[in-house]
Amino acid sequence: MTTFEDWPWQYSFPPFFTVQPNLQTRKIQLAAWCDLVLKYHKANNLYVLDIREAQGSPLFHNVDISRKLSIEGISEVMNEMHRRHNAEPLDKTKNRWHVLWHTLDEWAAILYSWADDTGQLGGVCTFYEIANTSGKEFSGIDQDVLLKALRKLEQRKKAEIIHLDDGNGVKFF
Repeated sequence: MTTFEDWPWQYSFPPFFTVQPNLQTRKIQLAAWCDLVLKYHKANNLYVLDIREAQGSPLFHNVDISRKLSIEGISEVMNEMHRRHNAEPLDKTKNRWHVLWHTLDEWAAILYSWADDTGQLGGVCTFYEIANTSGKEFSGIDQDVLLKALRKLEQRKKAEIIHLDDGNGVKFF
């Protein structure tokens, strides 16, 4: 994991770690939390957040000021991120989430642009090849996030997901 240095000023402000009762203040607070979660996950190439484990992460626990965001607060942040299309629950209990620093539509556009730019249209690429393309923002992408983004392309008739013996692949059109 990389060292994250992009902490906002609010991260050192104790009330940031308490869900604010005033709706306008809470709206601003949630926006700041959403931005922080996205930046943190992108910087560390993380795609999954488990709410039950999140309080142990430096993201939601500032040891310097001895403050943690409550489980309820983390759930509220994730629900707001879901409303913004930057998170999707992985289970019915909404304990585990995909964190999407690009929406699935944005990931789909990035992947299609790469396929077009590199002459992949008409050819088949494995998910492994895509996720291990060095120097690209999608390098190391979570396989489930990749699948969801490619399904967006499949719905638009720009790709077809192919099930291979040794994993999944995709043909771009």
